[in-house]
This record gives sequence, structure tokens and C-alpha cells, in this order.
Amino acid sequence: MAALAATLVVSLLLPAAPASAHGQLATSTPLTGTVVRQPLTQVALYFTEKPAANAHFAISGPNGSRVDNGWSFGEPKRLDKPVTEYFKVNGVFEPRLYHTGFPAMVTVAHWPAKGRYTASYLSVASDGEAVRGNVTFDYQGPSTPAPAGWVAPTAGPDATLLAQAEGEGSADPGATGSPADATGAPPSDPAGAAEEQRDSGFPAWLVPALIVVVVTAIVLVAARRRPATRGASAPSRRPAGPARKAGAPARKAATPAPRKPGNRAGGPARRGRR
Repeated sequence: MAALAATLVVSLLLPAAPASAHGQLATSTPLTGTVVRQPLTQVALYFTEKPAANAHFAISGPNGSRVDNGWSFGEPKRLDKPVTEYFKVNGVFEPRLYHTGFPAMVTVAHWPAKGRYTASYLSVASDGEAVRGNVTFDYQGPSTPAPAGWVAPTAGPDATLLAQAEGEGSADPGATGSPADATGAPPSDPAGAAEEQRDSGFPAWLVPALIVVVVTAIVLVAARRRPATRGASAPSRRPAGPARKAGAPARKAATPAPRKPGNRAGGPARRGRR
């Protein structure tokens, strides 16, 4: 129980582990898990790097049919909550804080029905790692008709993008030393919103190691205290028995005291007089 409590306390006190993938999704409009009550013309997906030019985006409706109609780059914006990513430099993972989101604006052709919609994405970060995932939300607004002559898209990611995504991590190791967008330039906001904050190179493996050491120490201390407590409690109960037995004779000896001693002493004297 002590080990379990210690693990729970440590896990609550430690901050959430930041994602190590580069170019990850930072936020979206709408947010995943939210309810949309008005028809939107676009779904915005914000990444820590500019998405690749051949990135693939799709939006599926409740019946599985797609309602997306192409995508385009949008204006970067400052994130409400910074995102941390790790970069391996000289064998040590260094965290870097990103304050700017680079959007992909996915056009929504129409909203055929109420229900759950899923926006999926696939891109490749500057270091060659695949960036993929889904954003799901519930639409409860009015239905809108499809544009005239519009046909639901069926094309998936192109072959080049799939080949790059399957070979994630095979990029030049030097690319992990400095983040960059799809064009090879470091991600920056024209207004200076993008910032990076470097740590002192805190090793990522040190946190779980500390947790194991703390839990092991608590278990050992608890195991040593239990025998000592049991051993001390046993002798304290045993002397109670003899103490009560020893008191019994004292009470019995005190009982004859009220007897009249003069009867025995006066008996012979009276006989002598007779």
C-alpha cells in the first residue's frame, strides 16, 4: 500500500511528459471532443512546424463519406499553450518550447448530417518523422447542401508521402539538431511570436529512474518496520498474565487479617484458670 501511494503521489506531482515527435499537432479549430453547432467553412489544424507541401488531409462525416474540399496554408498564430518537443543533441534530449502554430486550413464542402466528424492528417516533419493523427468532434448544427457539381474526394496520400512516412527516422541525423519547416528554414513567425527555450539537457530517462528508486526505498522501509512492531507488541502482552497471578496471593493473604487473633491466645489461659 505504501508503494502504491508513493507511485500515485509521484505521478500526480510530475508534469505530463511532452511529446518527442517533431512537427506535432499543437491545437485545432474546433478542438477534439467539442461540439460544433454552426456550420464551419474550414477546419484549422495547427502544427509546431509548417506542414509538408504534399501533406494529406481529409474530413469524414457520420456515414464515412468525405466532406473535405482541399486545403491551404494559413497565417501562423501564437499558441495559448506552448508545446514542448525534444531534440537529441550530443546524445542528450534537449526540450524546446514552441509558441507558434502553423496551420493547415482544410475546406469543408458541406455538412450533410448531425453526428461525429473526423479530421485526419498525414505529413512528414523536418527530421523525417511521420506526423499523423485524428481530430474528432460532434456536429449538431443545421445540414447544408453540397456545392453544385461537387464530388466527394476519394484520393488518399500520394506515393511519395507514404514512402517518406514509412521511412520515418531515416533522415539526416543533423536535422534533429535544429528544427525546420518543410522548406528547410527554421520555423519563425514574422512578428517574432515563435520562440525556443532550451533546457540544461535534463536526461529523459532520469525521471522514471527516480520513481523506481523512491518506490523501492519506501517498500524496504515498510518491510523493516513491520517485524519490529510485531516483536515489540508480543512481550508487552505476556507480563500482564504473571502480574495478575502474583496479585492473587496478596489478596488471599489479606483475607485472614480480619479474624480475631485473641480467641486463640485466650483459649489456653482460660483452660489454665479452670
